[in-house]
Amino acid sequence: MPCMSGSVRIRFSWLVLVLVIMALVGLSPSRAQAQGQRRVVQFTGIIATGDSLLGVPGATVFVPKAGRGTATNAYGYFSLPVLTGDSIVIRSLGYRNQTVVIPPDYQRQSYSVIVQLKEDATILPEVRIFPYATEKEFKRAFLALKLPKERGSAMADNLNEQVLRRIFNNAPVTSMGNYRQTMDNQQYDQARRMGTAPTPQTNNPLLNPFSWLQLINQIKQGEFKKKEGVDY
Repeated sequence: MPCMSGSVRIRFSWLVLVLVIMALVGLSPSRAQAQGQRRVVQFTGIIATGDSLLGVPGATVFVPKAGRGTATNAYGYFSLPVLTGDSIVIRSLGYRNQTVVIPPDYQRQSYSVIVQLKEDATILPEVRIFPYATEKEFKRAFLALKLPKERGSAMADNLNEQVLRRIFNNAPVTSMGNYRQTMDNQQYDQARRMGTAPTPQTNNPLLNPFSWLQLINQIKQGEFKKKEGVDY
């Protein structure tokens, strides 16, 4: 029996040693360090307005502890690598700040969200600016103000009839005047080509056949004969 008990003790000692070795292998420094490290997660999403779900361009997605971040594109989309347990602050001018926290025990490689920002309407107090220290000084200066008379003032001189006529006669042609003149010339040239407008040939009586016909008829009718008592 003593031999049997010794062999049992040896086997039990070997079993305990194997279990201890397996436990040490399972809790090796590299594995323990891997369990203590935070996972890298690709944080993506869309920043939109709360009322219309339109993308907010230029909104900042920032991780304060890590000191890194990004901004949304024209459609409100963003993508940023973060760590599990990070708190991400989303900011945009005219909206309230919002915070998104990545769960520490998150196991997936990506984390997608749709953040609806709420407007932050801030009403500023009214500010009235006066060139005087007090309202009484302003009233005193306004009552003591001397306005120029109409006659002899610059306004009366600018409304003088002679000055206005000189400005009208010497004013250059405007762009609208040039456009109208160009269109009138083009229309007149088109009418001359169609024969409905006078030309240098039609204005010259020597080149006008109708003028020659009228002259011949006048000669046949004797309109150019000398009449008694009438000197040409």
